[in-house]
Amino acid sequence: MKSVATRKKLPATPAEWEAVIAAAPGKDRVLTAAEEKKMANALVVKGGGYAAVRAARQRGERGLQVAPTKQLVSVRYSPEVLQYFKATGAGWQTRMNEALLEWVSKRSTRSRSGA
Repeated sequence: MKSVATRKKLPATPAEWEAVIAAAPGKDRVLTAAEEKKMANALVVKGGGYAAVRAARQRGERGLQVAPTKQLVSVRYSPEVLQYFKATGAGWQTRMNEALLEWVSKRSTRSRSGA
């Protein structure tokens, strides 16, 4: 977690410390609506504490992959091929992958049959 400098002075007396502690959310007081809303989508990770609280993934966001199913590579294609697939709109890389998979499956069945 990135450190953030603050200009606030620390409490000087025990009474000031007690006031800060009393104002902090915890067992001794109920969370405000704003605090409740802020914490609704948070989760505490191993170790706990304020620094360990982070926002949960939003719907549709990917989490960490245990075993990636695809490999990142750098490939050069002709401009005509890229133009064709990009013109099909969002998801063009997935469609390109499907076209290549189809080509591979046709080639592998042909090679098994002795061609």
